[in-house]
Amino acid sequence: MENKIVPVIMAGGSGTRLWPLSRKQYPKQFLRLAPSGHTLLQSTLLRLKQLNCAAPILICNEEHRFLAAEQIREIGIQAKIILEPEGKNTAPAITLAALYQESIDPNATLLVLAADHVIEKQAKFEESVRLATQLAEQNKLVTFGIVPTHPETGYGYIEKGTPESNGFVVQRFVEKPDEATAIEYVNSQNFLWNSGMFMFKASRYLLALKTHALDIYNACQESFKAPTTDLDFIRIDAEAFAQCRSESIDYAIMEKTTDAVVIPLDAKWSDVGSWSALWDIQDKDAHGNVAHGDTIIVDSQNNYCHSDSKLVSLLGVEDLIVVETKDAVLVAHKDKVQDVKKVVEHLKQAERTEHQNHREVYRPWGKYDSIDRSTRYQVKRITVKPGAKLSIQMHHHRSEHWIVVSGTAKIHKGKESFILTENQSTYIPLGELHALENPGKLPLELIEVQSGSYLGEDDIVRFEDIYGRC
Repeated sequence: MENKIVPVIMAGGSGTRLWPLSRKQYPKQFLRLAPSGHTLLQSTLLRLKQLNCAAPILICNEEHRFLAAEQIREIGIQAKIILEPEGKNTAPAITLAALYQESIDPNATLLVLAADHVIEKQAKFEESVRLATQLAEQNKLVTFGIVPTHPETGYGYIEKGTPESNGFVVQRFVEKPDEATAIEYVNSQNFLWNSGMFMFKASRYLLALKTHALDIYNACQESFKAPTTDLDFIRIDAEAFAQCRSESIDYAIMEKTTDAVVIPLDAKWSDVGSWSALWDIQDKDAHGNVAHGDTIIVDSQNNYCHSDSKLVSLLGVEDLIVVETKDAVLVAHKDKVQDVKKVVEHLKQAERTEHQNHREVYRPWGKYDSIDRSTRYQVKRITVKPGAKLSIQMHHHRSEHWIVVSGTAKIHKGKESFILTENQSTYIPLGELHALENPGKLPLELIEVQSGSYLGEDDIVRFEDIYGRC
């Protein structure tokens, strides 16, 4: 019987070039940027439905675990989620998945995909995967090379060598070129864009890793000696994993092995790596404009305009990226979008928080929106999903006042429990043990007014939490 493909989805990126929509705590793979209306992660998983795939393995950061689990649940897919204590690039991430799969079936074929790519031609993608499967079964280390549509300086390239079955031996990997070199590569028709997607047997990958990067293998194996399960998540030893060096699979293995082959992929692929790339894949009006949210565009051409919360108007401009969120606005020329990460660096240097979180922050129980704050108070709008419950907790530095806007709240305060409904409120004194849950079938909306000498999110002492947070 034919072995099933085991997808490995790498979902650990931060997507800084799509700031201010993409942030450290809510990066681009979890945003609804795909033409289908799904998030990029969901689109990646749904892309596998017509292939003979086993349950996928998702590799993501600890801080994104609930986002990932919720988005997988939304589309009805079961997945194993391995949590990275910290990002170490692609070679260690893939190694964790291969070690996990080795304990089940070492000869299983792994299909390694990034969670934040767009592929519009589904049939072409499926055909390339089938061709790659045949090579992987011959113990080849397969990568997918994107057939270039233009000279691109933002991608690395793969030079094709001699034909190998349905693909080509990898002659060499080359770094991102300058414009003249990119033109030369594309004109030669002998170079493909490096997609960062791979296929190989778990056992073959681990053998190559032992040969070319034994230290990475040893560190990952040590961290995976006694994995623990927590809800939907698989946790590894953080101390052992911290000893692993950060390295890409290209540098660790693919550039060193003689068994690397490349399958050309011509499927309208994009890594959505910049605002101009996002503009490329979106539907446009008659004047080349892409608009999302409350926007008015007059006498303007070839712009990307996104509004989260306010009316945004463009007049007499072209080739601009204009993105409004509740706490930040970006205006950039399309020619400069690769430099958005410089804005993020400025935010970090200024010790600001706009690169970390949106004003609206998602939690496993729902979300909150910090609608106003000063030095000694903060006002949040809190939404709790039906059946969800916040942790039993207390605060050392603040008191809280809760006012129910809609829905039903069950309050636990000290030794008492009671129900509040619309327009009712309660006060939580500093140091009081308390919890909040939604026992109803509709979302619970409430206003929380915090007051005190310190209002940071780290002033939470949790005593019990159904989501395993400490």
